[in-house]
Amino acid sequence: MKDKPYILLVDDDPNISRLVQLYLEKEGFEVKCADRGDDALAQFRRMPPDLMLLDVMLPGMDGWQVLKAVRKTSSIPIIMLTAKDETFDKVLGLELGADDYITKPFDSKELVARVKAVLRRTQGADEEKTDLLSFPGLTVSLSQYEVHYQGQKVEMPPKELEVLYFLASHQNQVFTREQLLEQVWGFDFFGDSRTVDVHIKRLREKLPDCEQYGWCIRTVWGVGYKFEMK
Repeated sequence: MKDKPYILLVDDDPNISRLVQLYLEKEGFEVKCADRGDDALAQFRRMPPDLMLLDVMLPGMDGWQVLKAVRKTSSIPIIMLTAKDETFDKVLGLELGADDYITKPFDSKELVARVKAVLRRTQGADEEKTDLLSFPGLTVSLSQYEVHYQGQKVEMPPKELEVLYFLASHQNQVFTREQLLEQVWGFDFFGDSRTVDVHIKRLREKLPDCEQYGWCIRTVWGVGYKFEMK
């Protein structure tokens, strides 16, 4: 989680928006507001938030439409806000992909507690799912920046580990050198694409005889590289 998690608050009642914004900012969150569904969707696309608080009844697009549009491309946590207290609406929200549901009028302290709980739950799940990669004979931890191969810790510079982690996270998917530069080094890297070849060569030297475990870093001639699982 970033130092100041960013929350997009979507509600067409300015009094509610201002009150919730004050409470959340007091708790250390960065909050931006939208009072129309279409505006909220545009803001989401410009700068995806860490969490969205989404009212159901909105001009432009209603909350259900916004929720469905966001879920086509993102799994960010979304808490629905509504004046309705009907089981059907709660079930509909959860079926469409909402993470929680709060009925108006609500206590602002409860809302803050719900926000923190949903962030803890979703971010904890993301870390558990993506941080540690494990294969026969090999483990790669991105948070610890550690690689263990054949039961031994392997010393790697950060970029070597990041190349390995990225490829291993996308098993059997081929990436060009340019794609690897963009994903691992970033958009602002203007180095030679042969940098990738050097890192792959070093990885292979540090992970010898890996094919006996059913995986390897494979060259796809004329295209690039992939982490191949047999």
